[in-house]
Amino acid sequence: MRAHWYSRNDLSLGRKLRDVNWGLVLLLTAIASIGFATLYSAGGGNLHPWADRQMARFAVGLCVMVVIAVTDVRLWMRLSYLIYAIGVILLVAVELVGRVGMGAQRWLDLGVIHVQPSEVMKIALLLTLARYFHGFSFDEVGKIRWLFVPLAMVVIPVGLVMKQPDLGTAMLLLMSAGGVFFLAGVRIWKFLVALAAGLATLPIAWGLLHEYQRKRVLTFLNPEEDPLGAGYHILQSKIALGSGGFAGKGFMQGSQAHLSFLPEKQTDFIFTMLAEEHGLIGALVLLALYIVLIGYGYAIALRSRSQFGRLLAGGITVMLFLYVFINIAMVSGMVPVVGVPLPLVSYGGTSMMTLLVGMGLLVNVYVHRDVEIPRHMSGL
Repeated sequence: MRAHWYSRNDLSLGRKLRDVNWGLVLLLTAIASIGFATLYSAGGGNLHPWADRQMARFAVGLCVMVVIAVTDVRLWMRLSYLIYAIGVILLVAVELVGRVGMGAQRWLDLGVIHVQPSEVMKIALLLTLARYFHGFSFDEVGKIRWLFVPLAMVVIPVGLVMKQPDLGTAMLLLMSAGGVFFLAGVRIWKFLVALAAGLATLPIAWGLLHEYQRKRVLTFLNPEEDPLGAGYHILQSKIALGSGGFAGKGFMQGSQAHLSFLPEKQTDFIFTMLAEEHGLIGALVLLALYIVLIGYGYAIALRSRSQFGRLLAGGITVMLFLYVFINIAMVSGMVPVVGVPLPLVSYGGTSMMTLLVGMGLLVNVYVHRDVEIPRHMSGL
């Protein structure tokens, strides 16, 4: 029996590398490659300034992902509270000495690199919630007294990120955490109570929003009211989406993007540029790849023997879904513009690294799917 435990829980590095889900890695590469091609087009047929940097970042991120994937899952569990504490400290540091850019204070200048602590917290929060709920049974999770600690774990970073201000990231943190709560066994009625409380505080929340955030909501409700001002972005996005038609205008032939009518074509509105050039067919191909990737994530979560692995994989998959849904809904005018990038496609090093670290943890759960972690280990 002891030998059986050893064979399941102590895997060699060679076996871990063989167990890496290389199909998932190939899927990530396919999605990123669509992004490279779109950024090449956005650069006017040049790798510079976006496509070459994005490819370099993806290559580095892929190596980081594999290293994370083969690291013992129990180590990540032990480090989860420490990573969360570091994330909170960095968020507090942003308030004190953060670098201001585009009207928001979100970055820390560490000399060699600039760090966006809210991106670190996206992963840290999922790790720490997975570890916390790992130590509780389904019945215990159903008792309200056990939910105060994880709720505080969520409220602290969400509040700090809102203060930066960064409404999009704060909503991602809140909804991703909600996904872990649901997967851990929190009853539906508690979510409904929380939703009702949130709706009741909307007048207060509206007063706390910054002027530009209120303008985004009003623009979402009626973009035609200011077509050359606040409503310009979303109106141009809708025009580009519609002009792509079924098959698109052709690679590098998108007029809205290449004539600079479409704003932020390399970041927030890159899906619009893709749809204009490749039409409904191109958009559906990318969506299909995302659906397969999300399916992979849920399958890995269900396959894991440990509660920590199930919750971590499930939380990362929820986060991925939210990224995709919010970005596409945003550029389509279904939700307000909140600055959420399209995973692995939008230009940006921080968001890509966050996604690939998350994917590394997802593959880690798959590699260690048969590792059993006793509940008492959550206290380590």
